Amino acid sequence: MNEGQKKFFDFILERVQNGKEKEAKALLEEGFEKQSDGTFTPEYMQGIIPKYIAILKPENVEEVKNVMMNFGPPNAQK
Repeated sequence: MNEGQKKFFDFILERVQNGKEKEAKALLEEGFEKQSDGTFTPEYMQGIIPKYIAILKPENVEEVKNVMMNFGPPNAQK
């Protein structure tokens, strides 16, 4: 995990619902693996966002969506 990934990891874990940390870690690790192997695509990003939204505290959803769009693949639609 690089420095940027670590910051994103911590950012997300601070904003997930209690009891959803394990699920969040799994989603994050999957995304980081896809970044490493070059398969982190805009399509993957669009598919994973609803999974994150489902585990976030409601008051953090918009903030995280905005950050994720900036964190995603360079050719992701904003």
